[in-house]
Amino acid sequence: MKNKKRICLTVAYDGTAYCGWQVQKNGRTIEGELNRALRELTGEEILVTGASRTDAGVHGLCNIAVFDTLSRIPGEKFSYALNQRLPEDIVVQDSCEVPSDWHPRYRKSKKTYEYRILNRTFRLPSRRLDTYFFHYPLDEGRMREAAACLKGEHDFKSFSSIHAQAQTSVRTIYDCEVERERDVITIRVTGNGFLYNMVRIIAGTLIRVGTGELAPVRMPEILSACDRSAA
Repeated sequence: MKNKKRICLTVAYDGTAYCGWQVQKNGRTIEGELNRALRELTGEEILVTGASRTDAGVHGLCNIAVFDTLSRIPGEKFSYALNQRLPEDIVVQDSCEVPSDWHPRYRKSKKTYEYRILNRTFRLPSRRLDTYFFHYPLDEGRMREAAACLKGEHDFKSFSSIHAQAQTSVRTIYDCEVERERDVITIRVTGNGFLYNMVRIIAGTLIRVGTGELAPVRMPEILSACDRSAA
């Protein structure tokens, strides 16, 4: 009997048309499209496991996924074969064989999310799919000061959706940057993992800071509250 091997995929995607990464009953997902393409390619019922379960509309540049297969296709050839079967808004950037116990969620690695805000008087049609439009002026200096308070190991329960199912809300943030390039403000958060909707809630809170509605010095207080309504 042939032995199964484990293949690692590096996946980039435009999430506009999808209900997120994880397979759902109510629409198309990135995971679902990968499973379909692998089934067509190998004839096996394969379910991929991703490093991050991104939400609806979220794009990915480097999400990692693994799957086990009996296929004789070399690991490095899966990317070429899958890209012929995937829609144009999902592209496997790399593929390789990894040890059978290699798992993307249990590696000592960093994950980075970016949340981009188009901050100008009127919308730009060309940025409607990769930015959040906000027409009130934002002070990125105040936002940067508040973002710095999030670095380190904290209980991020205040920045987690009430529907989160994680065993613990403690996470480590290695860096939280706020940069402006002309009309686009980018919030870039790097950590060892994130709670459900955590980055969106951080972005929403930093926007309140940027408008002057919330003082940057309130961030430690919001963290210590461990209450979703505080953020």
